Amino acid sequence: MPRHFNIAGPNVADWHYTLSALARLPEVHRLVLDRAWFVLHAPRQVGKTTAMRALAQELTASGNYAALWATCEAAEPYRDDPAAAERIVIHSIGNSAELDLPIELRPPSPRADVAPGQRLTDYIQAWCQSCPRPVVLLLDEIDAMQNDALITVLRQLRGMFPNRPHGGPSTVALIGLRDVRDYKVASGGSPHLGTASPFNVKAESLTMGSFTRSDVGALYAQHTAETGQEFTVEAVDLAYEVTQGQPWLVNALMDQVLNKIRVTGRIEVAHIAQAKELLILSRSTHLDSLADKLNEPRVRAVIAPILAGGDIPLDVPQRDIEYCTDLGLIANDAKMVRIANPIYREVLPRELSLPSQVRMDIPNRRWALPDGRLDLRSVLQAFVAFWRENGEWMVRGQTWPEFAQQIVTMAFLHRLVNGGGYIEREYGLGRKRLDLLIRWFTGVDSAGLPTGEDRHALELKVWRDGQKDPLEKGLEQIDGYLERLGLATGTLMVFDARSTSPSGDGWEKRGEFSEAQTPSGRAVTLLRL
Repeated sequence: MPRHFNIAGPNVADWHYTLSALARLPEVHRLVLDRAWFVLHAPRQVGKTTAMRALAQELTASGNYAALWATCEAAEPYRDDPAAAERIVIHSIGNSAELDLPIELRPPSPRADVAPGQRLTDYIQAWCQSCPRPVVLLLDEIDAMQNDALITVLRQLRGMFPNRPHGGPSTVALIGLRDVRDYKVASGGSPHLGTASPFNVKAESLTMGSFTRSDVGALYAQHTAETGQEFTVEAVDLAYEVTQGQPWLVNALMDQVLNKIRVTGRIEVAHIAQAKELLILSRSTHLDSLADKLNEPRVRAVIAPILAGGDIPLDVPQRDIEYCTDLGLIANDAKMVRIANPIYREVLPRELSLPSQVRMDIPNRRWALPDGRLDLRSVLQAFVAFWRENGEWMVRGQTWPEFAQQIVTMAFLHRLVNGGGYIEREYGLGRKRLDLLIRWFTGVDSAGLPTGEDRHALELKVWRDGQKDPLEKGLEQIDGYLERLGLATGTLMVFDARSTSPSGDGWEKRGEFSEAQTPSGRAVTLLRL
């Protein structure tokens, strides 16, 4: 059976195109040699489980260790029943040992007469004492557990640390989405541990980065080597650009290209662009699980300002920014905090705007001019009519009021443009703006790929209490945006969200069109709403 691009679960090298996950974690061998205990945390589906299973197999095959990967995921429902969670973790370890370890390296059966709260300790200690090799225990999905169940497992593990390697594992790795400080508990007045305790014996907290551009090329080259199907350099470049190397996205793009678009010849830039849009519209489990995190207040506090183009408030704890980084939602580099990649940049606001899209009644008409270009003026006029009738109640009904104008606008444009083109976003963190680029297809070929494109740039600014009219700054900013895009004209939309702005009957008068000019002389349509 030929190998394929994996989009579900850990990689199996015989089944899936696979890069060495352990090569992305060069520190782990040193930690095992040092008998260190460590934490590995990273977003979902970046290769943690693949790497740790490979590590266990490699260490056991070396003849120097009895290394075992096991998951704690089944204990998740028993967050307030530590005795049940304890039994499930023991059972998981036993099951994995039966599958992956020779008989002489497996743990003995758990004793039935041990009191709750000591069963895991008794089981693992008996294993370490009877095993002819040092034990390495890799516990995955540890942060699926919460509250008292989590605390009892962590405390029992920590209690064995001074007795290793004969009274406890030589190495323990806790594997999950979050660093240990963010494991969820309902004690001490805080929903999070906020510290390494009760696992203050870790030597390091490791994370896994995304693929590099060369990694993406190497993964796709495996497909070429086995099938003969080639990629253009530009297609690989675009795949890396839109995914920023996030491993699941890198694989999922190719799944769309090969199994949904069904490309049989050389894979081109247009195929990657189409696959990106199909992937976003698919609302896959991976993407939905990310969007669901937006409901968490600490995530919202970080993400909302980015989506609105504002500054992250100074009172947002640094650990919340780190938490969003750990989840894979944002990248926090030397320049700025940003949404992690262009695909997530599309998914998050689409998910936020989905309820608004469902409630929108948009005229069913063709928005193209006779030559295929987008009739942008008619689009904007339709939005003005919609805004006058529905904008006030839709803004008030948003879960994210600080992003309400942007959500409603994007929801409208998505409903309107869907099927005829794409909308791309650029968030200006700290610049209080949102830039939108409508890429409208002027034609498609027999395969459904665009044969021409009409581009329109829009910039959204919100005028809030205590601020001066954002027109001057907006013209300066859209000037730079148009310069980067190579466009001569654009649209600046200014929303008046001041408490003194017209409401009620006055709202129906919003939507004034005029013409303006940027500092470099570009013509801009100004729309005040």
